[in-house]
Amino acid sequence: MQAYPIPSAVVSVSEEIKKSRFITLLAPTCGVVAAKAFIQQVREEHPSARHHCWAFVAGAPDDSQQLGFSDDGEPSGTAGKPILAQLMGSGIGEITAVVVRYYGGIKLGTGGLVKAYGSGVQQALKQLVVSNRVPVAEYALQCDYAQLALVESLLQQSEGRIVHGEYGTAVVLHLALPVTGVEVFGSKLRDLSRGNLQLTPISQ
Repeated sequence: MQAYPIPSAVVSVSEEIKKSRFITLLAPTCGVVAAKAFIQQVREEHPSARHHCWAFVAGAPDDSQQLGFSDDGEPSGTAGKPILAQLMGSGIGEITAVVVRYYGGIKLGTGGLVKAYGSGVQQALKQLVVSNRVPVAEYALQCDYAQLALVESLLQQSEGRIVHGEYGTAVVLHLALPVTGVEVFGSKLRDLSRGNLQLTPISQ
């Protein structure tokens, strides 16, 4: 679970190929539900287009469980797969591409379609501004009230956060920590509490 780039904003690129207009849109979408919502939004914005072909990598770039694509009426393999190939080749996660085609009356043939759909995404990717997504892991931690300030200070240093806490006779915290900083956080916690405080992973 390494950090990976994700889109910061929507990018749109338009080009005309043999009288057909291709509009490529890339958007940040975290999860399959968000990806499908964006595809639906583009359909509604371009109701008179002949095709709305799409692909998404809705999670981390290497998460094959969150991939999807559609040729939306174009010959099989000429649209969705070339779009997905460009997305996967970019190494960017949480991204959806929709290519809208307004048909101009001239057929492009299968090779022409593959090239048109792939190159639109390629051009859009060049304009994409990305930020870094650091995956988080969740842990439980029990401490007493006197140790709470120490825990909060360490969380701030490691860019972690308290998801929720139960403040009874002892304090039970549900923490979210960037996976890249868990080891450092855990060892500082042990050192400063003289081994009293331990993180317990919460299975997700």
